[in-house]
Formats: sequence, C-alpha cells, structure tokens
Amino acid sequence: MAAPEDKLGQSYGLSELLKKVRARTPARLLQGRTGAAYRTSTQMELREAHANARDAVRAELNLLRDLGEDFIRNWNLFEVCSRATSKDEYLLRPDLGRLLNTASRGEVGRRCARSHDLQLVIGDGLSVTAVAMQIPQLLPLLSQGAKARGWSFGRVFVIRHCRVGIINEIGDLLDPKVAVLLIGERPGLATAESLSAYMAYRPNASDTDANRNLISNIHSRGVSPERAAQRILDLAASMLKTQTSGFQLRERLPVVGLQD
Repeated sequence: MAAPEDKLGQSYGLSELLKKVRARTPARLLQGRTGAAYRTSTQMELREAHANARDAVRAELNLLRDLGEDFIRNWNLFEVCSRATSKDEYLLRPDLGRLLNTASRGEVGRRCARSHDLQLVIGDGLSVTAVAMQIPQLLPLLSQGAKARGWSFGRVFVIRHCRVGIINEIGDLLDPKVAVLLIGERPGLATAESLSAYMAYRPNASDTDANRNLISNIHSRGVSPERAAQRILDLAASMLKTQTSGFQLRERLPVVGLQD
C-alpha cells in the first residue's frame, strides 16, 4: 500500500483528474476518512483554520503594523472611523458600521477633494488580515490603471469598524462618479485573507445592495490582485460609460475551464 504524500492531494490513490481538481481550489475535497470521521490531520487543519478566522474577525486595525510606515507615507493615508466605538459594538450593531462618526465626516470633508472619477476607500470589515495581505499589492495597480485611463483619482483613506453600506455616505460626502470600497471579507475555513471590492456609480443614501457591484474572493488562491485590479478598472469603465451600477450592469467574464 502506497504511503500518504503531501496535503495537496498527491496521495491516497487519487486519479490525475482528482489531483488537478484539488490543486485548483483551497476547499477540502477528497480528504478521506477514518470510519465516519475525518482523519486526525484534517481535523487539526480545520481547527487551525477556524482559529485563524476568529482571530481575523476580532483583530483591530493598526495601520502601522498592518500596512507599514513606508506604505502609509507613500499613499498619504489617514484613518477615520464609523459610529461603532469598539469591535464588540461593531459586531453587534452593523448599522453603526454603515455611517461615519461626526468627527470623521469632518475629517474626510477637509482632506479629500470632491467629484473625482474614481474614489477608493479601504475598510477593515471582518478581516484585518485581508487588508494587510491584499491592499499593498492591489492599490498601486488600481492607481496606475486609473491614471493610464486618464481618470482623476481621489485621495485614499481607511475606515475602522467599516460595513459595506458606508459607501453610500462616501457618495454623499465626496460625490465621486465611481466609488470603490476595498473591505475584508468574513473569513471562512479556506482562508482569512480574502478581500472584496464593492463598487457603485454615484452612490447615495437611498442606495441598497441592488445598486452595487461586487468583486470578491481577492487573494492568492482566488482572484489574484492583478486580475482583481483589471476587473475593477473594467467595471468602473462600464459604470462611467453607462452611468449606472448594480443589477442593471453585468460584469462580462471570460469562461475558464479546467486546464491540463
């Protein structure tokens, strides 16, 4: 009987096709079992992933630690906060995470110019880990791509205790043509590093999820930062052209099959 090999599925007599399937996804497919239960190694991996997910949700954003002094200085980043005053309140009161507090509204109004073609905002969301891992790669690509297309690009800032609905307030405060909120996704058992990009054309207080578009699963085993940047820029271009977003605007994606 052949000995087990590594965790990527090169083991347990799997066919070549099944090996390829497992290599293309972080999902725990075809892990095998002992009786009616997972193998001990699989159980331990699940417990580790669950602990990582809990840590990502509970972690507080620290710009210096999570993004680094050079990155903060190069992008002239500043931090504001929603009306949630603590992580516990943020988790228990999602409504407070959809609005900036009074001081933060004033700060954004003073520091940021209005009516840019593209306004990017970074939100901690439910995974500071995702922000730390993806933003340093994604933000330069978006800035370069916007400039290459001749778009005006608003000053980027960070929102602590942020929920998706805060994009409406960004619209009311800064009146951008396209607003993009880059926010940490709720971690799962596959990864705690996944970022989402919520996008809207001229968002305002009356908007709902139906008025927004979403590009999710941005991480190394999902949508790469390079691919995500291209999709965000292409979708923003469509919004500028059609002057709409949400359910009325469909993102066109290439069909991807299983490669040899």
